[in-house]
Amino acid sequence: MIFLARIRLAILLVMLLLGIAVFGPAIAQKLNPDGTPNPTASVTSERDLLKQFPRIEGRIVIPDQKASVLIQPAGRMWQYFHEVLLHWGAAIVILGTVALLGLAYLMIGRVRIAEGRSGKKILRFKAFERFSHWLTAVSFVVLGLTGLNITFGKILLLPAVGPDAFSEISEAAKYVHNFTSFSFMVGLILITVIFFRDNIFGRVDLEWLKQGGGFIKNKHAPAGRFNLGEKLVYWFSLAAGVAVSVSGVVLLFPFYGTNIADMQIAQVVHAVVAVLFVALILGHIYIGTLGMEGAFEAMGTGEVDLNWAKEHHDLWLAQQLANQDRQGQPSATPAE
Repeated sequence: MIFLARIRLAILLVMLLLGIAVFGPAIAQKLNPDGTPNPTASVTSERDLLKQFPRIEGRIVIPDQKASVLIQPAGRMWQYFHEVLLHWGAAIVILGTVALLGLAYLMIGRVRIAEGRSGKKILRFKAFERFSHWLTAVSFVVLGLTGLNITFGKILLLPAVGPDAFSEISEAAKYVHNFTSFSFMVGLILITVIFFRDNIFGRVDLEWLKQGGGFIKNKHAPAGRFNLGEKLVYWFSLAAGVAVSVSGVVLLFPFYGTNIADMQIAQVVHAVVAVLFVALILGHIYIGTLGMEGAFEAMGTGEVDLNWAKEHHDLWLAQQLANQDRQGQPSATPAE
């Protein structure tokens, strides 16, 4: 019996020595140099944990399961996008577009009517067509300004007006942005239906492209009601409008069939497409105002000068004049 007891004691001593050899360094790592416990030490670092798990969740008893997410590394990626990448990207795209348009104005100047004004007008857009355009355009400007406040407000507006005023402005901008989105979507549907047929691509668009779109002197670019450049603006605007509308509805009514990851994707899509959309519309506004003489009148009064129509939309003008001749109407009205 004494012999067996000694054997058991020897085995325990060997196991104790092996345990010290294996776990001793790990235990030592959890102690401070003075021997006191180090509560922040860990064999597995937080960085390694975040790499191993897409997100860390707990257990809850309330119905909202989203509250169980304790740590979500994807949220840090989204925050970096929203606070860093979006700021720089939006600034570069928007300011770069403004700089390019300014350079174009300095180099090319305003495209004038080659033969001057004829003194005669022809109807280009009816009242309801202009209403649909301006409904969409005004809604877009309001959405753009209130949306940019979300991106740049804390950087530019907050230091200028202070936290209290900025809070009130941002709250109002949020509600204006949300409700204006519905008028924008209505306008988008209207211009899609009204102008769809006239924006279908055709052979004349290739000829317009070959002639440099009318920007090369001594080159005439034939076009129907809309030229290739206007058609591209139409289709890009339609695609961007659908993208910001769908993603905006997802953000406006969160977590209806979506999770946190879906909401983050919707926010990224909404922000990126909106910034590119703003750049596109800046170019559209420039050509319709400063860039081309007589262009704004088409959506301003609905009537354009006969020489302007002949220079930029000759095929459409010929068709309109032929229709008026068949109906016994005057080919054009004198300008007031």
